[in-house]
Amino acid sequence: MLRVRAGRVYPVTAPPLDDGAVLVGGDGRITAVGPHSRVPSPPGAETVEFRDAVLVPGLINCHTHLELTHLAGQNREDDFTHWIRRVRELKQETSPEQFLEAAKRGVLDGWARGVTCVADTGDSGAPLRALAELRGRGIYYQEVFGPDPAQVEESMAGLRGAVDALRPLATSQLRLGVSPHALFTVSASLYRAVAQYAKVERLPVAVHLAESRAETDLVRDGAGAFADALARRGITFDAQHVSPVEYLHGLGVLREALCIHCVQIDARDVGLLKADHASVAHCPLSNRAHDHGAAPLAALRASGVPVGLGTDSVVSVGELDLWAEAGAAGLDEADALRILTIEGARALGWDNDIGSLQAGKAGDLVVLTALPPDRPTALLTVVSGRIVHRS
Repeated sequence: MLRVRAGRVYPVTAPPLDDGAVLVGGDGRITAVGPHSRVPSPPGAETVEFRDAVLVPGLINCHTHLELTHLAGQNREDDFTHWIRRVRELKQETSPEQFLEAAKRGVLDGWARGVTCVADTGDSGAPLRALAELRGRGIYYQEVFGPDPAQVEESMAGLRGAVDALRPLATSQLRLGVSPHALFTVSASLYRAVAQYAKVERLPVAVHLAESRAETDLVRDGAGAFADALARRGITFDAQHVSPVEYLHGLGVLREALCIHCVQIDARDVGLLKADHASVAHCPLSNRAHDHGAAPLAALRASGVPVGLGTDSVVSVGELDLWAEAGAAGLDEADALRILTIEGARALGWDNDIGSLQAGKAGDLVVLTALPPDRPTALLTVVSGRIVHRS
């Protein structure tokens, strides 16, 4: 058992408490939250106290690529299509062992910042293996690629093989999903095949969607930088005369999917995301770094579409700092804390288990020196009642 006392406790779904405490049972679940004087101190429980700090639920990173942690500062391309090509080249130069070590470093760095849950997309499988070895929490979406319709069977065979190899690692604390990567790397027929596979296998889906203007040009007009890149490979993308969201909605891909970025969207797109019960991972610093613009966060939240914040990868932003993402999104202290905890949990469909300090929920929590506008530093990070970082 673990008992954590702090000068101020923010359950998030209940009012803050001065001089509060949380007790986590031996099963890794919260058994009590309240004023220090009312939370039991069972014999044998490990007790830690932080009288001048704040205790909050563990932070949730709704989109990242931990297998790329070793590539910080190695891609200086300004043009987005050239940047993507360079990422592909750097990944091809990386060994499986390097991917695994990078993912482990990413998990540990996250814990040092108070992040107790990650939603990761990648194609090496390393993030799920790293989380399993380190006994962390997260969901890993196995990516699949194939812009040429003739590649569908080959791409699906590779996806099934990867999922089958990773499935033994999945637990209630580690979830496995799939991710048809993006509109410029996945054909319509592959999107349909992945959506059907995910439905049959009951796997959650994540998609990069409506991130750049070039993506919109590709889908609406069959033109632009991505269309040119595909044409050089002998692949034709016919103009669809709809938005990227409308396109994937029509292919049946967005049902309960995690949609990453969603910068280039309008009111109709927001309505389609809502109708599909989709959620959004908003990555403001990555979008800013690539000059994509900003997702309509207020409109998404007002519509009821669940939104969480993500950092994307170190190749885009250099440093995986969720509080900096919240600042870039223009959120005040209360909104920042909510979107990094309970709202992020809702975006991942995990709010019944994490995202707030409540009896019965998992003991994922973090002690911080302060909340914004001061710069928060994690003093203690706990995942399922186990201390994973102590400053």
